Amino acid sequence: MIRIANAPCSWGVLEFDLEGETAGFEQVLNEIRETGYSGSELGDWGFMPTEPPALHDELDRRGLEMVGAFVPVALRDAAAHKAGIAAGVRTAKLMRDAGYPNAMIVLADDNGTVASRTANAGRITPELSLTSDEWRVFAAGAAEFARTVRGETGLRTVFHHHCAGFVETAAEVEKLLASTPADSLGLVLDMGHYRYGGGFPEAAISLFWDRIWHIHFKDCSAEVAARSRAGQWDYFRAVKEGVFCELGQGSVDFPAIVAELKRRRYDGWIVVEQDVLPGMGSPRDCARRNREYIRGFGL
Repeated sequence: MIRIANAPCSWGVLEFDLEGETAGFEQVLNEIRETGYSGSELGDWGFMPTEPPALHDELDRRGLEMVGAFVPVALRDAAAHKAGIAAGVRTAKLMRDAGYPNAMIVLADDNGTVASRTANAGRITPELSLTSDEWRVFAAGAAEFARTVRGETGLRTVFHHHCAGFVETAAEVEKLLASTPADSLGLVLDMGHYRYGGGFPEAAISLFWDRIWHIHFKDCSAEVAARSRAGQWDYFRAVKEGVFCELGQGSVDFPAIVAELKRRRYDGWIVVEQDVLPGMGSPRDCARRNREYIRGFGL
């Protein structure tokens, strides 16, 4: 069964250290429920309660489930792996002990911290990718993260390809999956990031189907993406200008994607993410329109 969730990043609660105020977790959870969703991701550590009973109570009284948590790790740097794995285990234990043993740990690179990748998001060329040695360190760190989290908590890990970090393009996603164990590390296919990175997510479903354990629905404005490339904007400028638009208004082929997910009988969560910077727009209204758009597909 496909179930639909939203995430705090749709309210501007992002992993980056950015200026501007965002809504508190109570408002975010209230509005996620009010706009028709059944679950939420965790957001940054400390955004929601970090004691399992308190986290469970906040979700349960709104009729919501916790479906996953984003954990960024600078995987290119072997010295960062130990702390990153500890953060993953801590986050997984919180969700497990709060009563959500099927939630996913969403592992990603420490996006937005490497100047060349941040400056060239959406137009990555091969010379900006990892070296052979860096690929080995990166893949080994991701694999160890997933094994350790599963071994200590029982929760599975999915890797999030992400613009402004390493592993953005279709070729980079393919290389990482080929370099990591299929039984311990899955993929969260983020439609908007994959499209902005130059790929076609409907094709990625076929390419990576056996590794797709989690899905993010995000759209990508073709017009803003083209302006970003022409103007050589960095990632944050592109987000500010609305590169991740409301569902159905961009270049992601959601009709084809939903048809393929139904054909393959996808059984899991789809998390709507419309990344905005703190204070941007009206997240509640966008969340409602995005939910109505998905209902049009019978979901």
